[in-house]
This record gives sequence, structure tokens and C-alpha cells, in this order.
Amino acid sequence: MILKSFELNKINLKKNKIILIYGKNEGLKNESLNLILKDSKNISNFDEKEVLENSISFLESTLSKSLFENEKVIIIKRSTDKILKIIEEIESRNIEDINIIINAENLEKKSRLRSFFEKSKNHICIPFYPDNEQSLSKICLNYFQAKKLPISQSSINLIVSKCNGDREILLNELKKIELFSINKKKISKDEITKLINLLEDHDISILVDNCLAKNEKKTINILNENNFSNEDSVLIIRIFLNKTKKILKLSSEFEKNQNIDATINSSKPPIFWKDKEITKQQIYKWKPKDLKNLIYKTNEIELNIKKNLNNSLNIITDFILEQCSTKSNS
Repeated sequence: MILKSFELNKINLKKNKIILIYGKNEGLKNESLNLILKDSKNISNFDEKEVLENSISFLESTLSKSLFENEKVIIIKRSTDKILKIIEEIESRNIEDINIIINAENLEKKSRLRSFFEKSKNHICIPFYPDNEQSLSKICLNYFQAKKLPISQSSINLIVSKCNGDREILLNELKKIELFSINKKKISKDEITKLINLLEDHDISILVDNCLAKNEKKTINILNENNFSNEDSVLIIRIFLNKTKKILKLSSEFEKNQNIDATINSSKPPIFWKDKEITKQQIYKWKPKDLKNLIYKTNEIELNIKKNLNNSLNIITDFILEQCSTKSNS
């Protein structure tokens, strides 16, 4: 059964046990997941590769029910047609207290996974198409109106043009502008121009997050796919330092309580839903003493970069590759 992204109110988790969401609009996907799962607490995330490599244990753990466990939700990310066999197996078992959400990127019309959900009477299929400039402009305008912050149409056009059709980037930048505008009656176009730098900041943040999570392959891909400059090196190292300090606080807390969910939930400011999984990876990968050593080393690298700006990209690249390696810890 096919639903539009604005028809989420038609979903009944008691009846619609398995849901497929697909498309490149990650921002709208995350918004929709938050709405669909707003009353769900027991949520587990898996990657398709992880499920397929451990299919027997995954099915056993999925289909088993604990007396102390409420209804659970399982999200399988980066899904493809390969996951269909697992879905068919789960469906044949007549699950009751489990909801499965299949999260895929673009699926062509000939996709067997997409066809399976579109033809099903009980399972939901929701495509998430890219936002256009008109829809993003409306989101932007509504956001500023709700905050009672005057803004010109030219400023809105500037913000939208920089976010590359990505709602997630847009919302992150709107929050940044809102924080900047606290105690201000209005915000100028020049101030917005200085604040946004949307794509650059977004890519650097993803780079640093994956490096600290020691996702070596993903980190290398990001370095290869982006044309970072020598000037970006200072921004990369500053973001790296700030994120490392945040992980140190969380890692120290985790060392005391040994409860990863309590640690994540205690974070101030709160960690966004979409960032929780990679933050957990970072906490698991680093001990507090190693993070302290990493902070010292990061400060040294920053000084080195500032002294050697012409070679700074090589310096920061070597540093990033060293830290993301699973064979080293600071």
C-alpha cells in the first residue's frame, strides 16, 4: 500500500507491522520517523549488511519475546532488494509485538522490494522525494514566522539556495540562525551570509563524526568525495576538537554508569535523534584517557596547521586517517 509523506496519520502500527520508507530526502524521513515512532521507546537500529551477515541470530532475536519487554521497533538502514528474503521470513511468522521499518535510498520501479510493499494490503510504502525550492522556502518562512523573527525574501532565497535541496541541512541551519538571533529583533542578510556556509559545515561535521566513530571506509570516502581546501583545515580541526570534548564528557559518564542510553539521554544540550547511533559508536570506541590524549594532540595539530597553512590539508588529512584507523587509539 502506497502512502504519501503527508499521510502519516493513516498509519496504524498495530496493523501496519512492516513499513518501507525510501528516497534521498533524509530530512523529511527523519521528521516522519519521529512522528511515526513518537510513542515508541524500544527502538533498535541495524544496517542491512549486519542483518544479512547474521540472519539466523537476527531472526531469533527479532522473533523472541521477553516477559519484561514492551513492543519493539526495528529499523534496518541502507536497505536494498537483498533484505526482501528476511522480510518474507518475518511475515511468515505472523509477528505481533514487533514493528519493522525498512529504510532505503532510491528504489527504481523495477525494485522487487518496492513492488512487494506497493502490492501489499497491510504493509506501508512511503516514497520521500527531494524537496524543491518552493517547499523549502515555505518551511523557511513558516519557521521564522513561528519564531516571530522578521526576514526578507532575498534572505530566504539565499538560505534555500545553499542547502542543495536537503531539508535536514536547512533545518540545522535555521536552528543555527535562531540561536544567533536570540535577543535580536531582526537579522540582516549579511549576518545570514556569514552564518550559513551550509554544505561545507555539513560535510565537515559528517567527516569528523565518522572519524571519531572509527568508520574508516566511510571517512576515506568523504575525504575522496569532497574538495576540501587548505582554508578548510582550520575549520575541520576546530570542529574535531569541539566534538572530541563533547565525547569526553559522555565517555566519562558512561564509564561511571555503564548505561549507554542513560548516558546519551543525559547529554546537555540534547543529542538529536539522528545523531544518537553514531554518538554511541564514538563512546564505545574511545576511553576517557584516550580522548584526553587526543585533545592534547588535536591542539598540537592546530598549531602545526596555522604555522604551515600551505601544507595544512596534508597535515589534517594524515591526522584524520590516523585517528579513524581501528588499529590506533590516539
